[in-house]
Amino acid sequence: MNLKTVKIGNLHTKNNVFLAPLAGYTNAPFRQLCFNNGAGLTFTEMVSAKGLCYKSEKTENLLAVTQGYSGILACQIFGNSPDFMREACQSAALAPFQLIDINMGCPMPKIYKNGEGSALLGEIKLAEKIISECKKSGKLISVKFRIGIDETSLITAEFAKMCEGAGADLITVHGRTRDKIYAGEVNFKEISAAKNAVKIPVIANGGVFCRADAETLLNQTGADGIAVARGALYNPWIFAEITGAQTADKKQDVKNQLYLTREMFGERFACVFMRKMIAFYLKGQKNSTAVRLRLMQCKTTAEVEDILNELAFII
Repeated sequence: MNLKTVKIGNLHTKNNVFLAPLAGYTNAPFRQLCFNNGAGLTFTEMVSAKGLCYKSEKTENLLAVTQGYSGILACQIFGNSPDFMREACQSAALAPFQLIDINMGCPMPKIYKNGEGSALLGEIKLAEKIISECKKSGKLISVKFRIGIDETSLITAEFAKMCEGAGADLITVHGRTRDKIYAGEVNFKEISAAKNAVKIPVIANGGVFCRADAETLLNQTGADGIAVARGALYNPWIFAEITGAQTADKKQDVKNQLYLTREMFGERFACVFMRKMIAFYLKGQKNSTAVRLRLMQCKTTAEVEDILNELAFII
């Protein structure tokens, strides 16, 4: 793996292996876990620009950061109104964040049907306006997008050039079309086309579940780095595997995640969230089905921790 720093405006990342934004998952304790294990840059889950403009407490809670986090603070926002998007970038809630990523790739029907996320692939002029308005905030801006809505409308190079021209400082390209959601092969050729079309850094995304996947994605696309999404949900230690960073005690890592999640978001959220996360981490392990069933019956974080204490946790 060709590890290097990535220059984004005046920022320099720790390395070129990033944690992609994941709605419902990349909260502050999970980002801290991934950063501790070698992730060069981590993003919040996607946050509604309108929610920020209307000062929604629920929306602003998604922006929580662990105390003493030492990485670049990067947030992802979504929306289809240039004015709301610019206002969100200028909001007090985003003041601590050094990099704002614009979501133009989310394939989920609720987002797509609302004209947001990957729907903007079919509205290139509107997408351009959104980026240029966000850039007026004075923030560093990145854009995450897919290679097209479907195989008949591959627009990766054109969209990449538009992003650069509108002022984007970095782009991340998910190598699947919107209609594929997360299924099918990653289109290396299209990501490579984006890399060849622009001078700003290009990050490749899609299908990374181990070091070999990361190396293949980087080598086949010529990208400046890679972003890990679902692979990190099942194995946040994948960043240590890819970068060669020292891996701490995995069980203690998960305990720390549990404690931080409870401290920041409360007992109820921590119990439900960590039941789900530990079930992810156990996927593929021997006798994990029975453990996952027990986890889902836990009513308190203390019960979750009791199960953690029993686990050998070999991943």
